[in-house]
Amino acid sequence: MLGSELRILWHLLRGLPPAATHAEQLERFYAPQAGRYDAFRERLLNGRENLVSKLNLRAGERVIELGAGTGRNAEYYGAQILQLEALTLVDLCPSLLAKARERVVKWPNAEAIEADVTVWQPALQADKVYFSYALTMIPDWFLAIDNAIKMLRPGGLLGVVDFYVSRNRPSSGLVRHPLWQRSFWPLWFGHDGVNLSPDHLPYLRSKLVTVELEEHLGGVPFLPGLKVPYYVFVGRKAGGD
Repeated sequence: MLGSELRILWHLLRGLPPAATHAEQLERFYAPQAGRYDAFRERLLNGRENLVSKLNLRAGERVIELGAGTGRNAEYYGAQILQLEALTLVDLCPSLLAKARERVVKWPNAEAIEADVTVWQPALQADKVYFSYALTMIPDWFLAIDNAIKMLRPGGLLGVVDFYVSRNRPSSGLVRHPLWQRSFWPLWFGHDGVNLSPDHLPYLRSKLVTVELEEHLGGVPFLPGLKVPYYVFVGRKAGGD
């Protein structure tokens, strides 16, 4: 196990490889890690189960995860997953999506689709849509948010859990991170194509009615004592009940 984690760490230290397209970059970066992707990131990607709980999934709903990777988050649903009308996992990286397809075969109401989340749209509007540590990997993240809102029914919920840094002067009630965090973490993660932004939360709050918002600090493997900021957000699309 340690050897596998060290190999993944090596790929992280090497950073995101050059490629003609974002999809090719993701595949070159994640293909060597796909087999141990979930185990390594279990200690890094905090708040995912919390987000699923806050979405309050209900029987008969259509649920979409954008940037779903290996589909690991769907396992947080437990028995609820078979009560959904449909679960759709969307990702752009074939190697990670292959793992997702291995997972969804046991759920007759689920599917995994290879597509660009900034433009893909489902045939029917969804009740719940969410991103789990995906927005920071999407260069045109604002287009991804706009597209996610478009695929929601009126009154539907959009959830996000991800790394971030605050603005220098955040809105009242929001956490203000110290200068070292606002400088260090974007530099550290940016090497791997993970872009921590001070604008994610303000943009989400401007587009949706905030239902839930939590701001936390989480541990980072191999960096003992350091905590990276992350947030859990749930917003409601205008309209509906």
